[in-house]
Amino acid sequence: MESYPNVRQMPYAPTETSDLYPESDGKPMADTDLHIEWIIWLRQVLEGHFVDRPEVYISGNIMMYDIEGPLRTAVSPDILVSFRIGRKQRRTYKVWEEGKAPDFVMEFSSKRTYRNDLDWKVTHYASMGIPEYFLYDVDRRYLPKPLMGFRLVENTYVEIPSDVDGGLCSEVLNLNFHIRDDGLGVYDPVDGKWVQTPADAATERAEQAEERAEQAEAENQRLREEIERLKAR
Repeated sequence: MESYPNVRQMPYAPTETSDLYPESDGKPMADTDLHIEWIIWLRQVLEGHFVDRPEVYISGNIMMYDIEGPLRTAVSPDILVSFRIGRKQRRTYKVWEEGKAPDFVMEFSSKRTYRNDLDWKVTHYASMGIPEYFLYDVDRRYLPKPLMGFRLVENTYVEIPSDVDGGLCSEVLNLNFHIRDDGLGVYDPVDGKWVQTPADAATERAEQAEERAEQAEAENQRLREEIERLKAR
């Protein structure tokens, strides 16, 4: 999503905090349906992966404010993950109230946003102390590489090199991000498998259960036929 730095000096502080920290920037969630689909997909993947860890907060398209007061800067990351702050509903993400910046943010770059994603946001997210910043070019046309990642080293982002499989390792999430033929993929090196959305995982379990049932029925049918053959003898 686009960022909206606010450095205008205000003559007074609004009495309503919603005026100073609006919950929406009035912009659409993403530039295209394809961007929206991938943002929703990744959020569901991460929510499913961390479902047993209630201290992990996962969100996206939420207004995030870096400092308190009229000089605050507003930015709305496509995806953010913050550890140790609890999984509860939030209307905005105020760093000073949460006690920390997010641990991971990801932007889904487009023709409209990619310059800002590679320039201002790199500087801004680093200044906030966000340990990792990833970018994915859904159209594979605008970023230097369709998948990029940065890790904070001494207050400066350093680009994360690809591993031997061509993926990018997120040390914060302990997950590997990959470019696949159908889009983006997330791999869990601990479980040794691709991470799925809860819905996709449920569908796969149902299909596996149906396959096992069919195999069991086929085996039972074979045994019945064998018994009938022996009786006939």
